Amino acid sequence: MSLSRAAAAEAVGTALLLAMVVGSGIMGERLSGGNAAIALLANAIATGAGLYVLIVMLGPISGAHFNPVISAVRAGEGQLPLRFCSAYLLAQFGGAITGVTAAHLMFGLPVLQFSTHLRPTPGEGLGEFIATFGLVLVILLLSRLRPAATPVAVATFITSAYWFTSSTSFANPAVTLARAATDTFSGISPHNVPLFLFGQIAGGAAATLFGHWLLRHQQ
Repeated sequence: MSLSRAAAAEAVGTALLLAMVVGSGIMGERLSGGNAAIALLANAIATGAGLYVLIVMLGPISGAHFNPVISAVRAGEGQLPLRFCSAYLLAQFGGAITGVTAAHLMFGLPVLQFSTHLRPTPGEGLGEFIATFGLVLVILLLSRLRPAATPVAVATFITSAYWFTSSTSFANPAVTLARAATDTFSGISPHNVPLFLFGQIAGGAAATLFGHWLLRHQQ
């Protein structure tokens, strides 16, 4: 595949993903009348539905990673050349910031923001570990055993993890850093970003080891 086209797909896909996450959070909060459960439900459904479309649409071009953890795992497996991995990471972080900026512009908010939404507890860090562990495991196992089921499985897992994890399932370093730049419903204080990144990296590494152990005798 073409490096430029694959990187462009990762940039645009990640930008659209962040626009979905942040934009639906803003819309949900505005329309929910102060009911945080309804706002989160709207946020989760919009994100899961949009993520499914992005994976189906861009998967054949770039693999539809939209996530530095997934790209790093694929590079570690030898399935993604290092030069592609480097380009993907730049595209994902750049795309994530672009998506947040687009959401702010759509809803008439200041473009430059820093979140004041505190997510400081060890339980939320554990939530990120579990969310990323589950996401990576879903991708590792289904891409080998049932590839056609991967898009819907990833999207529905993320929708579910919005609700069963204390952190609401960021599960993505690019998403986490970008969401620190929005003081809206889906934001995270920059002070809490390291906790989330640690959980994500640890969860991704643990899922990779466990998934490869499970698949050791699979053809």
